[in-house]
Amino acid sequence: MADERRVRVAVIGASGYTGGETARLLADHPDADLVFLSAERHAGQTIGAVHPWLRNHPDLGGRKLRPLDELPEVDVAFACLPGGTLPQVLPLIAAKAERVLNLAGDFRLADRAETRRHYPASEAVDEKFAYFVPEFSTDLGAERFVNLPGCMAVASLYALYPLLCDDLVEPRIVVDAKTGSSGSGKGTGEHPAERAGNFRVHRPHGHRHAPEIRQALAEYTGLEPELQFSTHSLDLPRGILVTCYSQLREGVSTLEVKRAFASAYAGKPFVKVRTAPKRPQDFPMIKAVVGSNLAEVAVSVQGTEAVSVAALDNLVKGAAGQAVQTMNLMMGLDESTGLPTTAVGP
Repeated sequence: MADERRVRVAVIGASGYTGGETARLLADHPDADLVFLSAERHAGQTIGAVHPWLRNHPDLGGRKLRPLDELPEVDVAFACLPGGTLPQVLPLIAAKAERVLNLAGDFRLADRAETRRHYPASEAVDEKFAYFVPEFSTDLGAERFVNLPGCMAVASLYALYPLLCDDLVEPRIVVDAKTGSSGSGKGTGEHPAERAGNFRVHRPHGHRHAPEIRQALAEYTGLEPELQFSTHSLDLPRGILVTCYSQLREGVSTLEVKRAFASAYAGKPFVKVRTAPKRPQDFPMIKAVVGSNLAEVAVSVQGTEAVSVAALDNLVKGAAGQAVQTMNLMMGLDESTGLPTTAVGP
């Protein structure tokens, strides 16, 4: 940072999974001062009572959740609210926060028709949010309102960006995304007994991340592919594994593909390319990333067929960790500050 002042931060919607994870990371961030945690239904309770896995943190566990109208002035507010809520309370937050980082989907899409379909509460709000992926975006310094990508969307971007950035594949791509249960939030109506020991289709068509992926690829690579995006539900609390199927353009070699991945993520501390994977365990996998802010990526080529894979923790690299990474870049801190780089296992 330009000065030694700690960044005053607030987590809005700290009772949800994403809010709790954001609070956990910020509580141990050496340059952040976590001054406010909000939750309307749970106001007055401690965050450790709402999230038992946080109750033994020496500072965070006993902190009380407060109603949003008590928000003090802060440098950065992390909006971890359910979809459709931020548009209703944005004026209140904007009056108190210098910067707003939104982890929900409300302001991700530029197309009004797609916004109306997937995020109708956002359509009437005039405030514009920049869409930001730490590995691909630039010029964040002047942006006051920023929307982070969806977890399955950003995993797909990591798997596809090198192929499209170098125009190596045909424009028709199939993306098969599998996600753990925490991605549905605490409000999901699915009973654990129905998800446990099961693997099922979530949404074969029409997922709201599909237009987001197309939009982001167009912005970052200049190419907008025809995209078949289908999602499946895993019997896991955390983690995303995305597998993308594409056809190489005529004359493109395996070596060019490998070089594209190495070049795209050179110097990117939180995207690790698994080079020359041969055994199944050499490929990206959820066990290697859960609990960390890392995404693993790899690509396998046979003839003209390319299969690219990405794995990440939906609550960390797909949400809270990515948001803290963005705050670090915004505030002139080292990108990696306060972020875990190793997974939790077994």
